[in-house]
Amino acid sequence: MMRQWLLILCIVGIVMAGGCSLPDTNASVNAQNATPENSGDGAVSISQREESPLMSDLPKLEGKATIVMTVNGSPITIEVDGSAAPITAGNFVDLVNQGVYDGVAFHRVVRDPQPFVVQGGDPQSKDPKVPMNRLGTGGFIDPATSKERYIPLEIQPKNGDEPIYSKTFDQAKVGASPALQHSRGAVAMARSAAPDSASSQFYFALADLPFLDGNYAVFGYVTDGMNVVDAIEQGDRIESAKVTDGLDNLKN
Repeated sequence: MMRQWLLILCIVGIVMAGGCSLPDTNASVNAQNATPENSGDGAVSISQREESPLMSDLPKLEGKATIVMTVNGSPITIEVDGSAAPITAGNFVDLVNQGVYDGVAFHRVVRDPQPFVVQGGDPQSKDPKVPMNRLGTGGFIDPATSKERYIPLEIQPKNGDEPIYSKTFDQAKVGASPALQHSRGAVAMARSAAPDSASSQFYFALADLPFLDGNYAVFGYVTDGMNVVDAIEQGDRIESAKVTDGLDNLKN
């Protein structure tokens, strides 16, 4: 048992060490090297988000949406949950709708010593000339501002009315489990060590990963095509990603 947990800790360290951290220095479930300003020292409630410069202009998903992502000619169906993660889900649906993920590569696949994650979403990977070891540091550049769009860490406690923003559960001293947990097939945002550093990079959980709960924002689950996710290799590309239902729930 101790050996298994040591392996898990090693994997998490690898995953976070690079630009975006699921803990990267080149092997993270992470998402950016840049560390944007945190929206504050305290956890922010959903009722305060309109007052925060980091949240006020971000897209939000009110309800659910369905995404169909095609990889290696096969579909992956994702149900995105804006009821528990309105900003995180809204950001993802908005990026899908803009075509940001079309042609993007999966730059990190961690299956050894045990199944962990498949990570992608770095827009730099659209350029085949960018070497794989440089990926994991890029995010979505908003054409309206010419700046990288960051979203706050957003995790809602189970049976809670509002998400906690900008802090992990440990930092916010939340004793409950998240409403959206890292079960196999979960889809979550990668980030750097800074809580509010997620942009466009995301990951699929290849197994139940409860040690990530309360630290990274899950926003949906694969409902069909997990076999396609299991077969993804580093360098495979998202051929297309489309919002097939619930686009009217997206509020910009």
